[in-house]
Amino acid sequence: MGNYIPSSPDETRDMLDFLGLSSVDDLYRNVPREVYLHPVDIPRGRSEMEVLRHIEDLGAKNRVFSSIYRGAGAYYHYIPSIVKQVISKEAFRTTYTPYQAEISQGMLQSIFEYQTMISELTGMDVSNASVYDGATAAAEAVFMCLDRKRNRILASAALHPQVLEVMRTYCESRNVELTVIPVKEGKTDEKALSALLNESVAAVFFQSPNFYGLIEEADSLVSMTHEAGAKAVMSVSPLSLGLLKTPGEYGADIAVGDGQELGLPLSFGGPSMGFMTCREKLLRKLPGRIVGETTDSRGNRCYVLTLQAREQHIRREKASSNICSNEALCTMACGAYMAALGPGGMKEAASQCAAKAHYLADKLSGIGFPLKYEGAFFDEFVTESPLPPEEVEKMLAQEGILGGLPLDDGILWCATEMNSREDMDRLVSILKGGMAHGTHI
Repeated sequence: MGNYIPSSPDETRDMLDFLGLSSVDDLYRNVPREVYLHPVDIPRGRSEMEVLRHIEDLGAKNRVFSSIYRGAGAYYHYIPSIVKQVISKEAFRTTYTPYQAEISQGMLQSIFEYQTMISELTGMDVSNASVYDGATAAAEAVFMCLDRKRNRILASAALHPQVLEVMRTYCESRNVELTVIPVKEGKTDEKALSALLNESVAAVFFQSPNFYGLIEEADSLVSMTHEAGAKAVMSVSPLSLGLLKTPGEYGADIAVGDGQELGLPLSFGGPSMGFMTCREKLLRKLPGRIVGETTDSRGNRCYVLTLQAREQHIRREKASSNICSNEALCTMACGAYMAALGPGGMKEAASQCAAKAHYLADKLSGIGFPLKYEGAFFDEFVTESPLPPEEVEKMLAQEGILGGLPLDDGILWCATEMNSREDMDRLVSILKGGMAHGTHI
């Protein structure tokens, strides 16, 4: 069987001539060459069965780790079986997006229930129906804060680096000034923030727990931001809120994050979904969609798209975003996960993550991997390393363990409810043995 090519060579040539391009590759000339995927080297003329067998052989070369101690934005958690059962139903899996409320009541209700739960989890007034991922949510959130007088964003250097890069890209395209707040001892430097705050600042964006795993002094950061007349945007780990104070309790104006922790598998990096919640006063600036509950002509409860603040439905100049969809199936998985665990289960899962991370940190400190930063942390922490971090990574990989993320000056570790005490003791034993023998990979 061959590939199905929808356009003939003549049609492709006509399209390129109309666009003034010489080849299809010219359509992607703005994409950096280093991110291109190179074609799989498969001899021509192979049957579908032969190609599938070849692909399976390639897949068998992937390394599957028995233990994972890496987070940095993608986390390994237990997912109750009911989550997959719910999202596997054909009526949900095949639904694209809820444009027509009269035939999408089940999907709309699932989004409504998700909005309710994520609002309660973050302690905020309202939630949208999700966006593409946590980085998108972060970038969209700061644009909600802009006005004619305030067109400058302050973002902590303790954000996840990839999230910060996405925010930079968004801001550059809109001519919005983004200034990075320096970090001091792993946290947002409050003195530096105070010096940067002025009447041109629209929002201060910080993450807690931050990229280094540390819980920020959110009370102080939010208070300083509000005193300067700006809005406080807080990125959070949703699972941590089963144990920690919510953004609402801190007084944040907007709370965002990535929902991958809430019932979505790692899946080689995606798909995921980004959640966005805010105070009611910012409702009209919230991008995407909001599902609301109402009654029909017969008085029966039903669900509708209450808000669609994007350019497809309203005048382009009035649109708050150009987001064209929401992650409906991923959102349903997150809703099913939160419903399955309930408040008690969320608290238990968060408590296990925190307890095991602190156990691992104590054990690592005892063999020469001391904590790099002081302060409270949730499920991630940075240690110094007596060996080059990349050597530690290779040493553990040989034992079927995905170790922490190597940093320039240490290692970022993560422990969740999936890491047993026996597994953590084994990790420590391997590292201890490697150092005793002067291992160099």
